[in-house]
Amino acid sequence: MRVGRSAIVLLGLLAGAVQAQSSDAARQIVDTMLHHEGDPAEHRLKYMYLSEERSDRTGGHLWRERVVETAMGKVRMLLAEDGKPLSPERMAAEKAKLADIAAHPDVFQRREQAMKNDEQHAEQMLALLHKAFLFDEPHTDGSDLRIGYRPDPAYQPKTMEEKVLHAMSGAVLVDEKTLQLHRIEGKIPADVSLGYGILGTVHAGSSFSTEHEMEPGGEWKDALVNTAIEGKAMLFKEIGRNEHVVHSEFKRLSDSISVAEAVQLLSR
Repeated sequence: MRVGRSAIVLLGLLAGAVQAQSSDAARQIVDTMLHHEGDPAEHRLKYMYLSEERSDRTGGHLWRERVVETAMGKVRMLLAEDGKPLSPERMAAEKAKLADIAAHPDVFQRREQAMKNDEQHAEQMLALLHKAFLFDEPHTDGSDLRIGYRPDPAYQPKTMEEKVLHAMSGAVLVDEKTLQLHRIEGKIPADVSLGYGILGTVHAGSSFSTEHEMEPGGEWKDALVNTAIEGKAMLFKEIGRNEHVVHSEFKRLSDSISVAEAVQLLSR
């Protein structure tokens, strides 16, 4: 999925969120931006880039990875952890992992597809919020059009996921020239109780943001992703999702690059 997961969810919400109180200009801008985001023809280019990530996936460590996009999924090679190059043994293990991917691309594809299906399922479920937000009038912010959004008090969330998302307020920034998504951000201003507090609480200040930049070839790609969701669940377990990702050094590749070619490129 091209954009960060939290951003995709909110984009789904924004698709049907404009009410009569919102401006026609905001409706047109958001609809056009969403058309760009959802058009596969605008996301067909393949890139190699550098990724620096600290998240649940990395076990809280800072991973520096080289990533190559293919039609089957993203092939990754770990380069450093917490600012230190990998040991010879760990680097050998990374290259062995790549060799296994090249030898069994079908297994790699199934794993990547399963991850994609999970994301699509979550997106479809959460995108039921067609009338969850109200929009402010757009105004110019540098080279962007900034549109603030806030919960529509008339909307009644039907699930706990909807309740958390519906509590967010924030802004979407759309590039004024291309009407592509530049940035989306949201924050929960007050604690959100789940099941009257019995099932848990998501704490005030929980937030997310995703930023896109235009790369060689004209595609807008994830440049920065921040997610910080904190709370308490049943039996005092922690609710949390913390992720910080920076992508840089984008280099355009052949649109038809294979998994084997990606592995070869990363193994050099």
